[in-house]
Amino acid sequence: MKITKIAQQQKSHDRYSIYVDEKYSFSLSETALLDSRLHSGQELTREQIADYKQLSQDDKLYNRALNYVALRPRSVWEMEFYLKRKDSPAPLIEQITNKLQRLGLLDDKKFAEAFVHDRRLLRSASTRKLQLELRKKHVPQSVIEQVLREDETDELTMLQELVAKKRQQSKYREDNLKLMQYLARQGFSYSDIKDALKSK
Repeated sequence: MKITKIAQQQKSHDRYSIYVDEKYSFSLSETALLDSRLHSGQELTREQIADYKQLSQDDKLYNRALNYVALRPRSVWEMEFYLKRKDSPAPLIEQITNKLQRLGLLDDKKFAEAFVHDRRLLRSASTRKLQLELRKKHVPQSVIEQVLREDETDELTMLQELVAKKRQQSKYREDNLKLMQYLARQGFSYSDIKDALKSK
């Protein structure tokens, strides 16, 4: 059985179709193709073709994982959960997550830093709420503690700014109880809420 053609795919320019005896057999990414050293005219056994077809499936999954982590930073657990939803076997999940970590594309500390930065900036999230949300992403406790320790946000100032912003909304303008309930749901302590309300 001979490779008769290797052609770049029209829809996925980073993948190549491999034809055996004039018929499509499997596809590989550019990187996987280079690593495999396959070439036109090469003879393959049935067993080798079966192995390459499995490699093709694994390669597709790895590229999906790359696309998933490219959208935004992910925790290791998020990636594992994503791959499990694709019915991936546990050894392959471990192989892919380990490779992404070696490449620096999957890093719980970097994920937590970006997560804290974005939540502080966009939602004025409290430290307590950030802790809970990061735990839900299965970020290790030691990493959560380190990232929050290094975070330089002045929480009381942030809370005061949030109070001023919420006061512009009619439902919070005069109703301190409603505003306090909202802020408590965001994870701020009762004493900090009282201090922030006193200053506004």
